[in-house]
Amino acid sequence: MITTEQIKELREKTSLSIMQCQKALEEANGDEILAIKLLKEKGAEIASRKSGRTLGAGVVSSYIHTGDSVGTMVELFCETDFVAKNPEFKNTAREIAMHIAAMKPADVGELLQQPYIKGNGETVGDLINGTIQKFGERTEVGQFIRYSIN
Repeated sequence: MITTEQIKELREKTSLSIMQCQKALEEANGDEILAIKLLKEKGAEIASRKSGRTLGAGVVSSYIHTGDSVGTMVELFCETDFVAKNPEFKNTAREIAMHIAAMKPADVGELLQQPYIKGNGETVGDLINGTIQKFGERTEVGQFIRYSIN
């Protein structure tokens, strides 16, 4: 039997809904690692299904690293203003801007393939898929720029 504590721990790690976490844990027979893997697979599947939807909203986020010698700006698109105004969506954009400052990707394709600096083995693409899974909307990184004094 899956406990409330297991669901809570998985939710804290993934930021997904209680129901998604519970279903993943039940399918994985309580194995948290397998549940996380199942959630990633489900996120990729959901992202694939939503790939044809129109991106009509989004945010531009920036990050200036301590010492003011590196700065970035990134566009993160979604389908509606409702999601674009969500603090968690805005935070995802900021996290991607921070990642860009640290990892210096050449383009969006490279960015999506890079291991996410705060992830447990997940890529930035996995982070985007998780955002799609969480909000139920197509989400994509648009343009980004990185400035550096050095």
